[in-house]
Amino acid sequence: MSKRVLITGGAGFLGSYLVEAHLLRGDLVTCLDNLQTGSKENILPLLEHPNFTFLEQDVMQPIEGEFEQIFNFACPASPPRYQENPIHTFQTSVLGVANLLEMAQKSGARLLHASTSEVYGDPLIHPQTEAYWGNVNPIGERSCYDEGKRAAETLCNDSRRILGVDAKLVRIFNTYGPRMDPADGRVVSNFVVQALQGKDLTIYGKGEQTRSFCFVDDLILVILAMMDADNFSGPVNIGNPGEFTMLELADLILEMTGSKSKKVFRPLPADDPTQRRPDISLAKEKLGWEPKISLAEGLKRTIVYFDEWLKGHG
Repeated sequence: MSKRVLITGGAGFLGSYLVEAHLLRGDLVTCLDNLQTGSKENILPLLEHPNFTFLEQDVMQPIEGEFEQIFNFACPASPPRYQENPIHTFQTSVLGVANLLEMAQKSGARLLHASTSEVYGDPLIHPQTEAYWGNVNPIGERSCYDEGKRAAETLCNDSRRILGVDAKLVRIFNTYGPRMDPADGRVVSNFVVQALQGKDLTIYGKGEQTRSFCFVDDLILVILAMMDADNFSGPVNIGNPGEFTMLELADLILEMTGSKSKKVFRPLPADDPTQRRPDISLAKEKLGWEPKISLAEGLKRTIVYFDEWLKGHG
């Protein structure tokens, strides 16, 4: 039976995949995006779909309609983008989530909020479990995002505990794939675009900091599973536990693209985490999920996408 689904940030990287997945299910999908970092290109083929509605507006504004499921992905996720207007970033996480929680309470909707591995900050335990409270600088350059997402988790949890709102939390670790913004400043898109253009690959610090990279197809499957799961609200880590240094990632992309680009080193940004890897035991136990797509396979598809994108936007 079809559902009425609201996806905020639905023109963004992850949001657009969720829109497609729900249209394939036969759902009535409303995509809300202010296009600050989302792109109409991501949803262009869907604009004529009879079950699809696009609203260009901010998540903090009143939203028309009643929905059975609400996915909140309305926040810039790359450091350069969320630092452009840090006050708006923080307000999006807090006031935007408060707006959606009020909607969910009134209509009895189930809400899934996209939180982030950034709630762990620069972690003092490794890998990170959901029980870890984090190590976050509350007044740093990244805190508009880190602390905004932490505050949003508080709102979701208290709304569920006190008001009975069916609110769920997923903590997303680094995700990549086609439709990433080539200029968003995240490491996979940076390296791939630089390699394809023959530019130097920019590595921060000594390149020894680690990240774990989940391909978008794997991540969408677990997000859908989480929304559909009864009696489990999270928070739950979702991501690929494979761990790679920035140097390893750079070398793999250079090899796969055949690029002659060189690696150049720049100072490490403030509060940049040195290690990041999810413990996904809870996702395996509660959702029966673990990622299937290797970094090499995911990068292969991502490189093809960016190669075609660059040729079309040259």
